[in-house]
Amino acid sequence: MLCNNVLRLSLQDKFNLTCVHNTAISELMRCIRTQTNNLITEVSERENTAMSLGLAHGLSRYKLKFSGDKIDTMIIQAVSLLDDLDKELNNYIMRCREWYGWHFPELGSVVQDHAAYVKTVKKLGMRTASITMDLSDVLPADLEQRVKDAAQISMGTEISDEDIRHITGLCDQIIEMQDYRSQLFEYLRNRMAAIAPNLTVLLGELVGARLISHAGSLMSLAKHPASTIQILGAEKALFRALKKKHDTPKYGLIYHAQLISQSSQKIKGKMSRMVAAKASLSIRVDALGETDDADLGTLQRGYLENKAKELESIESGKMGGIGGGPKKFDKYQNKSQVFQYHGGNDNTMTPKVKKEPTDFFNQSPAPGKLNKLFGEEELKVENGDNGHAETTEEPPSSGKKSKKRKLVAEVEEEVAAPLEDTENVDASGGKKKKKKKVKTEAEEEEA
Repeated sequence: MLCNNVLRLSLQDKFNLTCVHNTAISELMRCIRTQTNNLITEVSERENTAMSLGLAHGLSRYKLKFSGDKIDTMIIQAVSLLDDLDKELNNYIMRCREWYGWHFPELGSVVQDHAAYVKTVKKLGMRTASITMDLSDVLPADLEQRVKDAAQISMGTEISDEDIRHITGLCDQIIEMQDYRSQLFEYLRNRMAAIAPNLTVLLGELVGARLISHAGSLMSLAKHPASTIQILGAEKALFRALKKKHDTPKYGLIYHAQLISQSSQKIKGKMSRMVAAKASLSIRVDALGETDDADLGTLQRGYLENKAKELESIESGKMGGIGGGPKKFDKYQNKSQVFQYHGGNDNTMTPKVKKEPTDFFNQSPAPGKLNKLFGEEELKVENGDNGHAETTEEPPSSGKKSKKRKLVAEVEEEVAAPLEDTENVDASGGKKKKKKKVKTEAEEEEA
């Protein structure tokens, strides 16, 4: 009878023994452990407590010795120390450049590399010693000659030997820190290649180590989806964008990967999404897989490099207008239009339309009025090409009626014609002349 099922299986496989493990045996062992002080009378309660504590400590040490998270802890501490060293080195180098710049300011513009600058300052000392100093082991020949020429015409101030001694001590510390940083980076590279080979090949040592440090462990990182890995490290920007309803960030720590940082700006978002998807697969293989090779990471990196070239060619086709790539659409921009309100629209009453005065002199009389005037039947009036009215007459029934019809036609022509004499105005008085009445023979006969 065994209380541990794993031990039962191991004994059955190796020694072919029949072992029993069930809930009743577990309950029996629990009762025995609770009554240990009463069953073993030779051992006091104080000694039994000390033995229990020692056993607990031994089990904890055994678990820590074979813990898989212990290597994660070493990686987390190493990458954190590496970041701290970078910050301190930047501060020390800036202080060294500023301090020695008072004595030899031209050296900073000639030597741009920080490590070469520090080594040059340490070996050179006073700028007056540059004429006879050999700097070939620190600088190339062209830079060495430029440094010597600049030292002869330098505008810097004079400093004492004690100042040079302190500046040289600062240079020694910078060089030691740089050497230790190189050793620490090599240690981190070896650790990452052992614990996460696929992630190291895909993203690099520093980016992979920073992702593990941000998540807490490799197993915790493996539980994250690809969308979380993509923006890991940009949580503040994400929540700020959600609060202000702006565009969310496209990448976090993964931006420093070579596949994303070397891509063009227009495809960085697409590349970060694809790299995060492949990185999540690589992390799960490294955390839960049984193999230690980096075949999956190498295969995925090759796929992503080909995909990046394809996207670059598509974007270049869009910009150049060549090839059968998709059309380029302009980015939508919301343009707000402001309309001004007119107060006159509140009036619902229809405006009064002034009637234009009619010109009775140029207006042709209606046929019905002529008929009532002369007591004749309606005459058919048609407009001709020349604008004059034409009348159609029936054949005269008698001589008197035909004579009246002729007179009516003459009157109609006279009324239709414009009366120019009535429209003229006297230059002196400005009054219109009175219209003369037209008396026809027909009116005289009726009178």
